[in-house]
Amino acid sequence: MLTSIGKFSKSFFVKLLVGIIILPFVFWGMGDVFRGGNQNVIASIESEKVSTQEFMEYLRMLNLNEEQIKNLPKTDLIEKILSEYIGKKVMAIEIEKLGISVNDESLRKIIKNDKLFYKNEKFSRTEYEKFLLKSGVTAPQFEANIVEQEKRRQFLSSLSGGIVVPEILVNQQFKKENQTKSIKYIDLEKFHKKNKLSEESKKELYERNKNVFFVEFKSFRYAEITPEKIVGSNKYDENFFKKLDIIENNLLDGQSFVEAAQNNNLKIIDIEKVNAKKEDENKNKITGLSDELFKKIYNLKSIDSSEIISVNNKYYLVELSKIEKRNKPYNDPDVQEALNAQLNFKNKIENNTSIIKDISMGAFDEKKFSKFALENKLEVKEYKISDLKQNEIFSEGIIKRIFLTKDGEIDLITNNTLTKNFLVLAIKTDYKNLEKGSNLYDQYEAKARLNLINKIYQSHDESLNKKYNVELNKRTIDRVKNSF
Repeated sequence: MLTSIGKFSKSFFVKLLVGIIILPFVFWGMGDVFRGGNQNVIASIESEKVSTQEFMEYLRMLNLNEEQIKNLPKTDLIEKILSEYIGKKVMAIEIEKLGISVNDESLRKIIKNDKLFYKNEKFSRTEYEKFLLKSGVTAPQFEANIVEQEKRRQFLSSLSGGIVVPEILVNQQFKKENQTKSIKYIDLEKFHKKNKLSEESKKELYERNKNVFFVEFKSFRYAEITPEKIVGSNKYDENFFKKLDIIENNLLDGQSFVEAAQNNNLKIIDIEKVNAKKEDENKNKITGLSDELFKKIYNLKSIDSSEIISVNNKYYLVELSKIEKRNKPYNDPDVQEALNAQLNFKNKIENNTSIIKDISMGAFDEKKFSKFALENKLEVKEYKISDLKQNEIFSEGIIKRIFLTKDGEIDLITNNTLTKNFLVLAIKTDYKNLEKGSNLYDQYEAKARLNLINKIYQSHDESLNKKYNVELNKRTIDRVKNSF
């Protein structure tokens, strides 16, 4: 139970939850879905009502952070969460219609096969009970969640089972990543840098986002738990871990940090007011504390909640005692870096949008391509790409986008962070051959199958949107948003 919550995120059940495609209902194309009505009903699916209380309970389970809660009245996050919730409800209706169920024996096998609850390579009921205590859920709640996720897994498998992938789709997938392409390109880095950032715009951005620029100082204490201290030996053996379990169980039962340390002769070390850079208020580095241990303690969220953590096969009793937030001034180097990055990003978006508009309107041919470079004192370079992993200039993601550009076409291609921006003209493409029956063919057949399955899921989502009459109570949605 040393890291129950962390382990939970890696367990079968959570991986399953993350992997499931939820059926989101969009809030357009559904007729007059926004309406008034009973203020205790936030939505209805056919004749089934979704009460405000039911939705609020679902919201609480999501554990939104402070920033998200604060911005709920200003954003469409509530609508998105409601959309997701309705999607889950619709999936449950479809699962019931298909008669999908999970019996007690199947549930038992799922739990017993999850290594999260293993001890000495066997399922341990004690580990399972400790996990439930640490997670703050009852066995019926947790097991109901497992059943729900298993039903969803079976439902999605029923949609995609038995798919035969046509050879033409396999070859199309292969050609997307395996070709030799001659191009001309313009690196837009200098083009974006020509826009100088004004002090006025930076100050305005800072004033609008003051609450974002802060530093956290955390105070905490810790004590190393060694075999010598708790069992009078220098071995991390079974006796040590039994005693460790006792200490942890006592903490779960409410024993304080100080009591646990005193009862086990542990030396307490206090660290006062340190930031994420491992610096105190005077920017002095904290010594005598490894970076790994510091990071684990600093990332704790709950104040006055003692727990045991493991770092590099050593064990520590830890507790976060205080968190202080302090605003950073405008001239702080970190603030300046963030402001510059934000405004540069904004400029790149505006510049790129203008170029893309010209391309989409057909106003950017090969002649305009060369003229654009000349007017902005940029260099047109020629290049041949023969491999997806050819990263001398372009990343793999950008090369994939280039491979999708047809000969004679011009496209603006960027990475996700807009740190790389290229104007690309495709000149000539030669495709490679894929031999059926080879390992490479099997690899691309799997990729094509995944794409096909995703399209099936998407198509099913669209059909469900048409199949079910969903009505939303706008007044209740607004009331929920304004209640935070």
